[in-house]
Amino acid sequence: MIGFSPQTIAFDTFCQHVETQLCRIGQLEPGQFPMTRRQLLRSGESCGFYFCIHGPRSVKLTAVYDHRKKTAIYYGTDGGRRRQESIGVALPSPLQHST
Repeated sequence: MIGFSPQTIAFDTFCQHVETQLCRIGQLEPGQFPMTRRQLLRSGESCGFYFCIHGPRSVKLTAVYDHRKKTAIYYGTDGGRRRQESIGVALPSPLQHST
């Protein structure tokens, strides 16, 4: 019988991945602009994260990660959906990483 062993990735690694994807969308250099993140709650329970890169001239690029669907959705500067990707691995408990 084959055992199931869920994989996890480090939360910081995931944040770097999100930053890289957002910078590609906005044609920005990764690591040059601040990125904030907020934990999203539904009925008092964590359901995901909201990420925002604060670029030059008040440019903002955002992404939302949904824990239940294990999906990240990336939005451009106009608020339009630019990309969606399935994250095939679990993230560690988000309560340990809220900022």
